[in-house]
Amino acid sequence: MKNYTDLANCIRFLSVEAVEKAKSGHPGMPMGMADIATVLFHDYLVHNPKDPTWYLRDRFVLSNGHGSMLLYSVLYLTGYKKMTISQLKNFRQLGAITAGHPEYEPDAGIEITTGPLGQGISNGVGMALALKKYCQENKLKRTPKVYVFCGDGCLMEGISQEAISLAGHLKLDNLILVYDNNKISIDGSTDLAFSDDTNLRFQSVNWSVLNGKGHDHKNINQLFKKAQNSKKPILMNFKTIIGFGSPNKSAKASSHGSPLGKDEILLTKQKLRWNAKPFAIPSNLLSVWRKSANRNQKIYTQSKKFLKNKNSIKKFENQMDKFFDIIASDFKSFNKPQATRKSSEGFLNYLHTSMPILGGSADLTGSNNTKGKGMDVLNQNNFLGQYIHYGVREHGMAAIMNGIAATRLFKTYSGTFLSFADYMKPSLRLAALMQIDPIQVFTHDSIGLGEDGPTHQPIEQLNMLRLIPNSFVFRPCDMMETIICWKEALKISNAPSFICLSRQNLPQISNKKINLKNFKGAYVIYETAKNNDITIIATGSEVSLAIETANLLKKENFSAKVISMPSTSLFDQQPASFQKKLFQSKLSQIFVIEAGSTMYWNKFTSSENIFGIDDFGASAPAKDVFHKFGLTPKKISSTIRKRIK
Repeated sequence: MKNYTDLANCIRFLSVEAVEKAKSGHPGMPMGMADIATVLFHDYLVHNPKDPTWYLRDRFVLSNGHGSMLLYSVLYLTGYKKMTISQLKNFRQLGAITAGHPEYEPDAGIEITTGPLGQGISNGVGMALALKKYCQENKLKRTPKVYVFCGDGCLMEGISQEAISLAGHLKLDNLILVYDNNKISIDGSTDLAFSDDTNLRFQSVNWSVLNGKGHDHKNINQLFKKAQNSKKPILMNFKTIIGFGSPNKSAKASSHGSPLGKDEILLTKQKLRWNAKPFAIPSNLLSVWRKSANRNQKIYTQSKKFLKNKNSIKKFENQMDKFFDIIASDFKSFNKPQATRKSSEGFLNYLHTSMPILGGSADLTGSNNTKGKGMDVLNQNNFLGQYIHYGVREHGMAAIMNGIAATRLFKTYSGTFLSFADYMKPSLRLAALMQIDPIQVFTHDSIGLGEDGPTHQPIEQLNMLRLIPNSFVFRPCDMMETIICWKEALKISNAPSFICLSRQNLPQISNKKINLKNFKGAYVIYETAKNNDITIIATGSEVSLAIETANLLKKENFSAKVISMPSTSLFDQQPASFQKKLFQSKLSQIFVIEAGSTMYWNKFTSSENIFGIDDFGASAPAKDVFHKFGLTPKKISSTIRKRIK
């Protein structure tokens, strides 16, 4: 058996010195998990530091991301070019990739952004799912594994149960969850708030469980070896000591989130017989670490031959314009009133099995209309399917999708009601932060859903989504706008997209107006004169309402130009000159109609000119709810006339 003690101490002391230099951080977890990380990276993880984004590598996810120095230390030791000693010395400093919690940097070996606890577990489920699907589609003998380190906090968060339940159901046998069972949280002993039978919990949702000693290298090695051939996802429950090696702070909450202090570091070095200076790794140990990935060379070489012409996403993107031209041509004469959720399904029906697309829904397939007719269901017996039944697990679904998107193997989308975007917010935000491209289909996008009432009627959610930096919000008014919104969303590779769709039927009004080749987020969809008195902006289901309003105003000798704005996000990116010209009118007055929170629109016009809802909805048929909130052509046109005079 190899002696891993000094190799593990390389991780420990790089971590504690970096935390000490930064005067902040979490040394306890890296000290406690160093032995397990050493065995994993030295003997089991299939990766290539010289080619960090090799598609068929194993993935390592640090769900308990506060222990980020463990990850940075091991990436430096194994030879990732971007993870330099200078980066370690600048831990938690401006401009460094060694952030307080891991931030997605695949070129440096950081596979995913974790921080909010439980996210990494769910991301790992998505990665394992995507990798297993990809390898089965391409008939590969080896499926990469996903190793996720997690702590007590990750398992307390509710999202973890959503994710592990689905993983067990799908029998994701390439997923290995390594539990840092140190019994310590920020407040002290986990006995304060956590008394679950963790093993029984995982076994009840179809996982295998192995119990291990987190500082016994022989035992760690035996368990990793056993885990390689599991037929189920596997939990490795390792008893560990937080702050291992620290004479005065090990097994105590004091080592969790504060530097050890110089005196305690010296005592720890004495106890663990470590004589190197800060940030110095003895050359003989660094040499062993740097050679550790060489064992993967044969797997790497063989897989690179296979991957040479297998970038299916790039191929799909190159064919996208032609693909959407066909769809638009088929629907150019479509004139039947239809809910945009149904229009979205019309697009999805064109998807076929050769496309790198992986869809799904949170137990709302029939309501979200998210399953195309050519899509088979992905399940434990068929990973060739393109459609995932996520069950009632919105938050887990969004985080799993982030894991899928981070593999860059599939374009992924899912569906739920817009009001439930609140459940998904942490994961939506992380997707934007990581600059990855999951697409969320949010249906039932306003009070127009009617009788289900205010619990299901979104009011502030549209603006919540608009406030997420680096994200794209789409709210089409009919079939052709829905098609262009899907096209734009699929073209975006560095941000998440949110497509918000109606439950109620809407008229077809954009066919001859919208520019499918040069879409800028907003355009003139209707006008009652060549040089109009006013401008009315509307989105989604309120565009037809704006047109009806314009026609009533025309009878009163007021002309109006109606702007449809399917994507406020794209419009906000346009030059000021374009925006000014689009809004221009004789009276220079802008009015807005949107059945939701009015906050976003204040930058274009005064509050009195915005027709929206800053209260909760009501339980009644859609027509009655619109009437209750004054969103009718008669009411709006009357108010506009008064405002003009």
